Amino acid sequence: MAVLALRPEYPYAYETHLHTSEGSACGRSSGAEMARACKETGYAGIFVTDHFYHGNTAVDRSLGWEDWVEGYCKGYENAKAEGEKIGLQVFFGWEQSYQGTDFLIYGLDKAWLKAHPEIRDCTVEEQYRLVKRDGGMVIHAHPYREADYIPEIRLFPEFVDGVEVVNASHARRGVGVDGLSEFDRRALAYAREWDLPQTGGSDIHSVALFGGGMAFSRRLDSVKDFMDAVLSREGIVLRADPGFPGLGGR
Repeated sequence: MAVLALRPEYPYAYETHLHTSEGSACGRSSGAEMARACKETGYAGIFVTDHFYHGNTAVDRSLGWEDWVEGYCKGYENAKAEGEKIGLQVFFGWEQSYQGTDFLIYGLDKAWLKAHPEIRDCTVEEQYRLVKRDGGMVIHAHPYREADYIPEIRLFPEFVDGVEVVNASHARRGVGVDGLSEFDRRALAYAREWDLPQTGGSDIHSVALFGGGMAFSRRLDSVKDFMDAVLSREGIVLRADPGFPGLGGR
C-alpha cells in the first residue's frame, strides 16, 4: 500500500471526507476496514462523513428517527473502535444532501442528532443556523462536481463556513500540472472570491484510497480543534499528485 508523501512541516494528515458500508449505500468497506487502511497509509486521523438521510444512506428510512440515527452511526462507531486499537484518531461528521447539493457537517454528535430530528428536512439556511447555533461547522462539498445525480450547480456562500476546494476523487477524471481537476479549480476560485476557508477531502468509499484531505503542523486534539484550525486557515489541503498515483501533498 502506498504511503502519503507529506511535507516535513505538515506531518499530520487527516482524511475529512470518508464513507463506510454501514452508513452509505455506496460504501464498499466497513468502518473498521477504512480505519486500518488510513492508518497504514499514514493518516493521523479520519472524519467519518456517511451519506445522511436524504442522501445515499444505507440505513432503512422506515425506522423511527432514533433507531435510524443508531444505525447511521455504526460506521463511525466501528471505525472509532478500531482506531482506538491501532492509534488512529476517528471523528464524527455527516454529508447532508439537498437535491444533489452536498454539505459536510462537523462538530455535532449522535446525541445531538437524536435530539434534533428537524435537521433531516430543514432548508440550507435553516441547516446553517441550527448547526452554527450549537457550535458546528458547515462545509460545501465538491461545489462544482458534475454528475447524473446533480441537477444543477448551486452555491450558498452565506450559509457555509468553508469550501471543499480539493476532492481527491476528482483526480480519476484527470488533473492538470497543478494537481487540480477542473471541478476543483473552479471550487478554489469560488472560495477565493468569497474569502471562504478551504478544506480538502478524498470522498473515499473503499480502502482504495486517493490520498486527499488536509495536513497540519501538529496533532489535532478534537473536532473543535479541527474546526478552529480550518476557520483560522491553519494547515494545507492535500492534492492529487500525478507523480505518485493519487497520493501526495503540497
